[in-house]
Amino acid sequence: MKNNTDFSSEKFEQTPVVGILRGYDLKTALFIAETYLKADFFTLEITMNSPNAAKIISSLRKNFPKLNVGAGTVCDLTDLKSSLDAGSQFTVTPIINEEVILECTSKKIPIFPGAYTPTEIYRAWNLGATAVKVFPATQLGPQFIKDVLAPLNKIKLLPTGGVDGHNLRHFFDAGAIGVGMGSSLFKKELITKKSPTGLLDHFRAIKNQIPPLAQQG
Repeated sequence: MKNNTDFSSEKFEQTPVVGILRGYDLKTALFIAETYLKADFFTLEITMNSPNAAKIISSLRKNFPKLNVGAGTVCDLTDLKSSLDAGSQFTVTPIINEEVILECTSKKIPIFPGAYTPTEIYRAWNLGATAVKVFPATQLGPQFIKDVLAPLNKIKLLPTGGVDGHNLRHFFDAGAIGVGMGSSLFKKELITKKSPTGLLDHFRAIKNQIPPLAQQG
């Protein structure tokens, strides 16, 4: 599948969360995606260090055309090619790899490269990042986002790592355009139980923490 041109910014802005799925098998990923969409979440990242990541991306694209389905933990051009061949609509990296960023920008694929310091953030943005993934945000917190955006106010930041229902609103209040969420969004105990009702309630509780203005894009 090589259809990478239909990433929906509107859907992302409606619920500006990138849900990060790492290490789940195809059957579980499909179960999660169905409930995720019911909760009006639209952007889902499959990490390339997950077993059968390319197959999962392809299957999600086929079964859930309303989702933005992308690839995460893309560290080199080999990972990128595999993800794009599977139909990935956007790319997320944990690091700055200039080749990956430039390849995505040349193909008009949304790219969210990982950066940590103000210098790295500025470099990633100048290379053409759609938004810069501030990673890991665990130790930095919302105040760091606010401080960086004071002089670099044109840069779009997507803090990832350590974002949960307790601090989600604070990151948006600090100026983040979205967040990346993994284990705090995809609660393992609810997924293991295959509890669609419990998982749906959890997703909706997280969504309720997003400030209304952030959800309007």
